[in-house]
Amino acid sequence: MTTPSVPQGPSLWLERPDIIETDGWRDGLAADVIVIGAGLSGLATALTLLEQGSSVVVLEARTIGAVATGHTTGKVSLLQGSQLSTLHKAVPRELLEAYVAANRAGQDWIRRFAETEQVKIEARDAVTYAATDAGAPTIEAELDTASSLGLDITALSTLELPIDITAAVSLPGQFQLDAVDLLAALTRAVRRAGGIVVTGVRAKDVDSGTPCTVLTERGDVRGDRVVLATGMPFLKRGAQFATIQAHRSYALAYRWDEPALTGMYLSVDEPSRSIRDSEQPDGRYLVVGGNDHRVGSGGPTTPRVADLAQWTTTTFGVSEETHSWSAQDYRVSDGLPHFGPIAPGEERIFVATGYNKWGMANGAAAGLSLASQLAGAPLDWASALRGRVPTASAVKSTLSAGATVAADLAKGWVGAELSGVPDDGPAEGEGIVVRDGVKPVAICRVDGVVSRTSAVCPHLEGIVAWNDVERSWDCPLHGSRFRATGEVLEGPAVTGLAG
Repeated sequence: MTTPSVPQGPSLWLERPDIIETDGWRDGLAADVIVIGAGLSGLATALTLLEQGSSVVVLEARTIGAVATGHTTGKVSLLQGSQLSTLHKAVPRELLEAYVAANRAGQDWIRRFAETEQVKIEARDAVTYAATDAGAPTIEAELDTASSLGLDITALSTLELPIDITAAVSLPGQFQLDAVDLLAALTRAVRRAGGIVVTGVRAKDVDSGTPCTVLTERGDVRGDRVVLATGMPFLKRGAQFATIQAHRSYALAYRWDEPALTGMYLSVDEPSRSIRDSEQPDGRYLVVGGNDHRVGSGGPTTPRVADLAQWTTTTFGVSEETHSWSAQDYRVSDGLPHFGPIAPGEERIFVATGYNKWGMANGAAAGLSLASQLAGAPLDWASALRGRVPTASAVKSTLSAGATVAADLAKGWVGAELSGVPDDGPAEGEGIVVRDGVKPVAICRVDGVVSRTSAVCPHLEGIVAWNDVERSWDCPLHGSRFRATGEVLEGPAVTGLAG
């Protein structure tokens, strides 16, 4: 097995000396709306609500952009791989049009905000391509669907990249940016407008009384409404757990001495490849991502990163790998995001989730959608997405996802029951789940230190699996992740693995 040359760490956007200033914790925090999660969705929601006259407190368990937004590739595009043609097959036309309207609104909002706050954006054509004969029909379907929606999409026969293709399409007028630059500007704007942004405080539960009470590690925070902008909602209510699957993918950055690219690229082949460049203060980088899999499943993760590195160096001739990181996203059964109440009839707790790897335009759209709903004047596209009725294909996908979760749950428990504790423990960088007495136990060795915790995820009792490239315990049920020593990295779990 080839070991990746650069250990997993912060993304290209997060590894910087800049400090995003936030507010300190204080007892008695209260506001009209409590937003949980300080990624793009949470901060865009907060700023839009503040501009409408609401008071807002934002709570973040870690740091600004520590999870999804800080690890995105930062593409802001209406051409999203094969998303449009996939939705065309799965949902009614009015919902497809609502999705495009939502993403257009989100994209326009980011562009206006970036121009006002002097956040650098880089104009690029968005390109979806196929490098195999099997992928060519998907490109044709995307061309037909996007054209029918009025997008100025064109077919390509070649790329500026050293990649042979069978088909490709291009949409001009899109752009890319440094997502953490955007988050820093949003945080400043939220605080300037009177909002409070508190980091390092994890919300653990929400009481939807009058007012709502958010229970945190430090104390209670009260508000009339609560928005969960946390990826997978951490509350054990609503239908999200039945309709959403967590996926993880990988990204690498390399020094790039070539001229700036004119496009940002995504393949429809498997494994997929996402390609863009990025101008940073110390020079230009090539960023390549791919090799997606469901969290906590799919076997060892190190080979996925090694494969991505080998493909990149072979294709582009680059050698100086500088960053290696991972990203998590959430896929909804019907392919459409959730911007709305956590459960039917619930008008006090709202969620924003399910972006299917397209969190930039969708994240900004979430802010616009939720703010309009909380103001009692929902936008047309927001009403369409919120009020959608599950299609037959969505119901089938939901049942399939539920069956997968049940199978993962059973497999994890049975596997642990059949394994005993080895005499010498796991090798360096490895983790195993074994039965020791009554319950499954997770044992790993990192930097010579053996850690031993419960293998049972505290969220819904899934059995965690070892992620060797990130040296973390990952739950296949709903994507909770934990450090080697058991502390929670990302939810929906709000507590770590028991010691």
